[in-house]
Amino acid sequence: MSKPLTDQEKRKQISVRGLAGVENVADLKINFNRHLHFTLVKDRNVATKRDYYFALAHTVRDHLVGRWIRTQQHYYEKDPKRVYYLSLEFYMGRTLQNTMVNLALENACDEAIYQLGLDMEELQDMEEDAGLGNGGLGRLAACFLDSMATLGLAAYGYGIRYEFGIFNQKVVNGWQVEEADDWLRYGNPWEKARPEYMRPVHFYGRVEHNPDGVKWVDTQVILALPYDTPVPGYRNNIVNTMRLWSAKAPCEFHLKDFNVGGYIQAVLDKNLAENISRVLYPNDNFFEGKELRLKQEYFVVAATLQDIIRRFKASKFGSTEVVRPSFVCFVQVAIQLNDTHPALAIPELMRILMDDEKLSWDTAWDITVRTCAYTNHTVLPEALERWPVDLFQNLLPRHLEITYEINQRHLERISALYPGDHDRLRRMSLIEECGQKKINMAHLCIVGSHAVNGVAQIHSDIIKDTVFKDFYDVDPQKFQNKTNGITPRRWLVMCNPGLAEVIAERIGEDYIRDLSQLKSLLKFVDDDAFIRDIAKVKQENKMKFAVLLEEQCKVKINPNSMFDVHVKRIHEYKRQLLNCLHIITLYNRKLKIIQAAPGYHTAKMIIKLITAIGEVVNNDSVVGDRLKVIFLENYRVTLAEKVIPAADLSEQISTAGTEASGTGNMKFMLNGALTIGTMDGANVEMAEEVGEENLFIFGMRVKDVEALDKKGYDAMEYYNRIPELKQVIDQISGGFFSPGEPDQFKDIVKMLMRHDRFKVFADYEDYIKCQEKVSALYKNTKEWTKMVIHNIAGCGKFSSDRTIAQYAREIWGMEPSLEKIAAPDDPR
Repeated sequence: MSKPLTDQEKRKQISVRGLAGVENVADLKINFNRHLHFTLVKDRNVATKRDYYFALAHTVRDHLVGRWIRTQQHYYEKDPKRVYYLSLEFYMGRTLQNTMVNLALENACDEAIYQLGLDMEELQDMEEDAGLGNGGLGRLAACFLDSMATLGLAAYGYGIRYEFGIFNQKVVNGWQVEEADDWLRYGNPWEKARPEYMRPVHFYGRVEHNPDGVKWVDTQVILALPYDTPVPGYRNNIVNTMRLWSAKAPCEFHLKDFNVGGYIQAVLDKNLAENISRVLYPNDNFFEGKELRLKQEYFVVAATLQDIIRRFKASKFGSTEVVRPSFVCFVQVAIQLNDTHPALAIPELMRILMDDEKLSWDTAWDITVRTCAYTNHTVLPEALERWPVDLFQNLLPRHLEITYEINQRHLERISALYPGDHDRLRRMSLIEECGQKKINMAHLCIVGSHAVNGVAQIHSDIIKDTVFKDFYDVDPQKFQNKTNGITPRRWLVMCNPGLAEVIAERIGEDYIRDLSQLKSLLKFVDDDAFIRDIAKVKQENKMKFAVLLEEQCKVKINPNSMFDVHVKRIHEYKRQLLNCLHIITLYNRKLKIIQAAPGYHTAKMIIKLITAIGEVVNNDSVVGDRLKVIFLENYRVTLAEKVIPAADLSEQISTAGTEASGTGNMKFMLNGALTIGTMDGANVEMAEEVGEENLFIFGMRVKDVEALDKKGYDAMEYYNRIPELKQVIDQISGGFFSPGEPDQFKDIVKMLMRHDRFKVFADYEDYIKCQEKVSALYKNTKEWTKMVIHNIAGCGKFSSDRTIAQYAREIWGMEPSLEKIAAPDDPR
């Protein structure tokens, strides 16, 4: 077995990591010491690793700033169309290494740090993850920002600078415990506060209708303070901006009325106001309406639209003085709504255009619809946002008026198209009248946007055929598909440099900008040397990960065993329970990783079950090291960058028709893991790209699920018919995995037996058989690796560069470009 490369050996593999800038090693060392001395500590002998990290971060940031300024100058002079990506989540992870990769500085920094007697990996580990997202939706937004910069689009990401990001997950005695993610406690070297662009955001109050117009008065004001983070493109000198808003209370202490009680209350009220940007809501698969969440959604929208309009008015081709007085040219602006969370952009833009800019309803509505576009991320009913009307009335009275007007005009149009069809009017209304009156935010997004897209072809078809069929029947031209993608910079070059290098040796490095070039690898699918190289990289990654597991989890695993990995948010539709049943089945015959939203009872019970199974399996002397079950706590971007390159098998086993797309499936595929999965989400297109024979597909298709729904799903039928399944369920319900508390998992068994919407038992038998095929092929290393090569070669479609190019051309009306702009030290 070959050993993993040492750091010195890795430093010799420098082509993909960036030859450019090697001559700058001396300059980097000088700048590093300057930052260390002047910014952080006077005496290097007392510097901590964190001090060294901040010195390195500031050194690398120096290379960003000039490009950042020049990019904004370039946009100002050329006045291109600008796209604004509005998202309540940006799951960025760490910034240092990603910046070095995109600026071609990684090798030079590596060498400089090595010559200074420091360890690069240790310094990188000092960086806090920017965990400003829950999972797929937030990480997609981060990948999109990378691609928009790489494709030369004048793009801006807008969101909230949460003081506390996704919670830190601890598992204590098998139970999830949540701790606050205080990611800003040491500061953030990558952000720049921009108080000069602070904007007021209004809440509450009342609406006055006067002859000269409508006014929203007596409001409570909260200030939005922007923090800018640079987003570098891949080696093109373009640096875009992610602007995150932080809530600040106005400092209006009236000292003439000063008394101690009043002062204390004023300070407490200030803290209450600033709670808006305090914490990220931790659940992305279940909607739970709360006033604070609605405040967050309006806060980011209101601040962002003020900023968009300010920039629009101040920008004019070739001019530094002329301000656009008219909104005729607002076609220069595109706003993408990442799910329904920023849906309030639609009534807010209407409010600004009518109340502030004095445009007519028809003109304002035309501008709004042409400007906004909506991405849908889920078909699960419980995940769709529906806000109570009385909450809206109290918090945003003017927006409720506008939303009612939008709905009235919308229903008048539907009524004219379908006279007398009252049921259709009820289904398509923005206001749900059944029970407590609620505003359906997805309906608002569809009506107020010119484009609506799903995130995989099967998902886009489902929303047209079922969820939003009424709207598709009326406006079919609005509906599009934009299959998700991932950035190959972070998810290959950065997290798996060994594989990136092996690929570059065969087909060159241009594939990093154009992932479709990976199809050229098919020429080497029977090349023994290439097969050995691919297998060697995977084995090195597995050995390194096995060391990490032993250090962190105190479980020793065999690096030659198959690493079968299930990375998903805990949710019944993602079917971690199906995986559990397979593990117990294997155990009865002779690596799993996951995280749950707090307060979601079933999810926490599933985690407890997984850890309980692991406790039994891992300590069984008969089974030994042939089967291990490991639950890695606190899964986030940085851990993903270690797990994914080491995985052999990727579990994508959601019930067909429930997963919108998935992007984890793409990351595993690109990093040389084979997929076991259902025909759901982007798995369908992965199978199309590489051939179904190169994936392990099992289970019901969407039509089968629909047929079973019509027939009626009866879990008992499968329980009584399949002896191994019966044994597994009896073990769980009988306390085999919880001997101290036999009834501990009764709720899980009850759910599986009586009200399992996601039909775990229906796919059990086929899943077990498919896993047997996986095990059989894994024993043949050469054939397994050839299938891996087929998968890597078929990854081209799943680059976020391709996704963003399609958004640009088909939704935003922009043209991507791979041209470089002049570097800061080059003449313009």
